[in-house]
Amino acid sequence: MNAKERVLKTLSHEEPDRVPSFEGSIDNLSIYNYYGEKYGYLGIGQAIQSLAKMPNKDIIAQQVFSTKTAVKNSILTSAAIFRKAGIDLMGGPLSMFPVKVFEWGYVDEFGRTFKAMKNPADNMDILFYNGGFFKDYEDYEAWEYHPEPDTKIRQLNFEAHRTVMEQLNNEIYIIPGSGALLEMVFESFGMENFARLLAKPKQAKKVFDDRGKFALELAKLCMEWGAEMILVWDDYAYKSGLFMSPRNYEMYIFPWLTRICNEVHKNGGKVLLHSCGDILPIFDILIECGIDAFNPIEPTTANPDYDIFKLKEKYGDQITLVGNVSPQDLADKNTEYIKQYTKKLIRECAPGGGFILSSGHSINPAVKLENFLAMRETTIKFGKYPIQKVI
Repeated sequence: MNAKERVLKTLSHEEPDRVPSFEGSIDNLSIYNYYGEKYGYLGIGQAIQSLAKMPNKDIIAQQVFSTKTAVKNSILTSAAIFRKAGIDLMGGPLSMFPVKVFEWGYVDEFGRTFKAMKNPADNMDILFYNGGFFKDYEDYEAWEYHPEPDTKIRQLNFEAHRTVMEQLNNEIYIIPGSGALLEMVFESFGMENFARLLAKPKQAKKVFDDRGKFALELAKLCMEWGAEMILVWDDYAYKSGLFMSPRNYEMYIFPWLTRICNEVHKNGGKVLLHSCGDILPIFDILIECGIDAFNPIEPTTANPDYDIFKLKEKYGDQITLVGNVSPQDLADKNTEYIKQYTKKLIRECAPGGGFILSSGHSINPAVKLENFLAMRETTIKFGKYPIQKVI
């Protein structure tokens, strides 16, 4: 059974040959070194600084990111380490490309700034979100790079996903990211300016509708190109609760999310939502919108009821859960704890399908190599169907 078959069978609540795995990203130099792979962002800071000194730097950056070779090599770098670690599922972004370059980093097409720096612990090059580019609605309206869904670079990325999957013998399943509804709004403004935007409903609706139209049209294109599943990256909450009032989700998010799910479902596809934080207050409504699978069921929220085992008991026959070994535990706990928690996830969530094992967010630079390996080895050893009693 290949990775795509394994994942899709799980989402249909059937038991494949073994429990599939997913990660949002692997940004950990010790893991790359262990598997003998080159980290994809190696030298990114220096490259951006050099690019920033060139005439027509913005045009050059956009051209670089839209070449077939650059697209394929970027995806292959990430996919290769997923494959070696035995992880079946990964997301392939179809948006968020640089349009303005500075010596410190870049601004993407949505108006989010990213800074390049080196991680002090291991000197690893990293890119991290560094705030919104828009101060207000007028800034947003004046933006000259508003993203269009039907552009060459997006189809190039999708086709590169499929090429890489074949190149790696379909031992990795890459699904396209369709775009976000909330995250791209609050991150393009920054939280303070986003709060001011919400105080002006007409302006807020225009921005959310722009993001909704983009995400819906991109989802349609993905299905036309042959996708069986899409990934919506869209954080909806802090560890302590929602980013907005439930009423704002009802006004700005749920109508578009429902249309996206309907579009994917009518073409026989599935929708995986990645949302950090405690989304329990809107969990039922997200299911009504049509979400098929949820990631990461963050295990370190302040709400004891937002618990993957409780959710499995209540919703296990309706949805697929994708989670949730805590990255904090992967950084701080010993390997025996990681093994036992991974076994518990398999024992309680995997029988009958509807479960994909992952971390509780992604694999960051602080994760201990031995703990990552313990999670992976335990999953491979005990995740074979039919699930036996995991001691």
